[in-house]
Amino acid sequence: MRTTRNTILVTGGTSGIGLGLALRLHQAGNKVVVAGRREELLDQIAAEHEGIDTLVLDVADPTSITNAQETLSRTHPKLNVLVNNAGIMLAEDLLGPDALPVAEATVTTNLLGPIRMSAAFIPLLARQREAAIVNVTSGLAFVPLPVTPTYSATKAALHSYTESLRVQLADTSIQVIELVPPAVRTALMGQQDDDRAMPLAEFLTEVMSILDTQPEAGQVLVDNVRFLRFAEANGTYDQVLAQLAQY
Repeated sequence: MRTTRNTILVTGGTSGIGLGLALRLHQAGNKVVVAGRREELLDQIAAEHEGIDTLVLDVADPTSITNAQETLSRTHPKLNVLVNNAGIMLAEDLLGPDALPVAEATVTTNLLGPIRMSAAFIPLLARQREAAIVNVTSGLAFVPLPVTPTYSATKAALHSYTESLRVQLADTSIQVIELVPPAVRTALMGQQDDDRAMPLAEFLTEVMSILDTQPEAGQVLVDNVRFLRFAEANGTYDQVLAQLAQY
C-alpha cells in the first residue's frame, strides 16, 4: 500500500488508534474521511484539522453502512482505501447476567462490522487502479486476554477472515493488510496511562514506517506485538496466556 495520494476511509476514527492513524495519513498527503458514531466529535475533528472530511457511521447498523457506501460513492468516488478500525473492548464476567449481551454487541461491532463494511465497499475499491482494505485486529487474536474473551475471539476471527479475504482478492486491485496492534495507550480499556501499553505516538510512527518501507506487507507488526503474534510458534503460548490472565 502506498502511503500518499490515496482517498481513505477510517472507521472508528474519533479517538485512539483510529484518529491517530487518520491524522498521520492526512499529514502524509492523503484525502482522509474520518467516520464514527458521534457527530459532535466528528465536527470537532473537522474544525481542528483542515482538509479532513467526516461521516457519521455506526458499523453495528447495516443501514448506516449502506448509507455510508451510497454517500461516499457519490462524494468520494476515488475512495481506494478502507481502514476497518472501529471496535469495542469490554471486560466480561462469563458467569454474570450481562455476559451474553456484551458478547453479542462485541461480535456485531468487531466482526460483523468489518465483514459488512468490506462487502459494501469492495465493488467501489475494485474499480480503482490501486486499492487496499486494512483490517485492524490485535495481538490478542493470537493469545487471548481472559478478561475480554469475546473481544479476543472476534479479533482471532477477523485475522482468519482477513487471510481468506486476501486470497480471494488476489486477482483484483485490492491489497489486503492486517494491522496487529499490541496494547496501546488509548481509552479503549482505560489504558491511556498504563505503563504496560505502548505509547500511541510511538505505535503510529512505527506503523507508518512499516507501511513506507514494506508497501507489499500483508501484516503490519510493530516490535511490541511480536511476543503475542509468535507465542505459539516460539513455544511460549502457555507462559504468555498465564501472564495475560493476571491483568
